[in-house]
Amino acid sequence: MSGRKLTHLNDAGEAHMVDVSAKAETERVAKAGARVLLQKSTLDLILSGQAAKGDVLATARIAGIMAAKKTSDLIPLCHPLALSQVTVELIPDPAGNAIDIVATCRLKGRTGVEMEALTAASVAALTIYDMVKAVDRGMQITDIRLLHKSGGKSGDFNAS
Repeated sequence: MSGRKLTHLNDAGEAHMVDVSAKAETERVAKAGARVLLQKSTLDLILSGQAAKGDVLATARIAGIMAAKKTSDLIPLCHPLALSQVTVELIPDPAGNAIDIVATCRLKGRTGVEMEALTAASVAALTIYDMVKAVDRGMQITDIRLLHKSGGKSGDFNAS
């Protein structure tokens, strides 16, 4: 490990919410991704708009946005954030029988939005799974990861 201290543990090793009140407000952006692997017939069903539960991509997009807004209710010790923007892109990949998800969260604040972006991408993927699991139980949700972050003292990060 790099010798950096875990910020969610106090000196006694107890979990606590980090005090960010002394941090400067900066523009912060995080982008996270996920991938849903499915059968070709399932992807075709989604893209044709014929899934029994409705418009899979529109529902997944809304679910991801809602999830980003609820991250502090789901992940212990996360600060509730006033997000200024959340986008969820759903990119069909017919050659790979997959749907790629890219969630971007933005705000001006004292703490980062990585967890919100990761939550948005994860819940969008879970929503796709839920909406078509009746026809494809073999789907896989893969590659949930942080793609980019900027803002704050720790600087920028770009996944390789």
